Amino acid sequence: MRARSHPGGDVRIGDLAARAGVSVRSVRYYEEQGLLVSVRSPSGQRHYTEQEVERVTFIQRLYTAGLSSRTIAELLPCVDTPSLENSDAAMDRMSEERDRLSAHIDDLIRTRDALDHLMSVASAHRTTLTAR
Repeated sequence: MRARSHPGGDVRIGDLAARAGVSVRSVRYYEEQGLLVSVRSPSGQRHYTEQEVERVTFIQRLYTAGLSSRTIAELLPCVDTPSLENSDAAMDRMSEERDRLSAHIDDLIRTRDALDHLMSVASAHRTTLTAR
């Protein structure tokens, strides 16, 4: 899909959203949260660079992984201006998020195991009732 653009090659919000696979509302939210920056035309339309398509895709992946906008905002400096200080801070934050996600996965596994047990009990009960 080729983006429609205004002079200067910037991408309009609808094209950015479509190319990144998110809603226009999500793009506006990312901007409100300080995760994304646009340039406004004299008429107030938002315009983005080509690089913002990849950035929005990356932000969406982080949201999908369960990270909050606050956490994402803490990680983006490592992407925007890599440095030893930014990398150390990002690694610490990512480690915390990984631990949180691992704990959540463990909870989900326990829930699935409990559901498997209930299904087994229900199946055995059905078998007993139909055998009579």
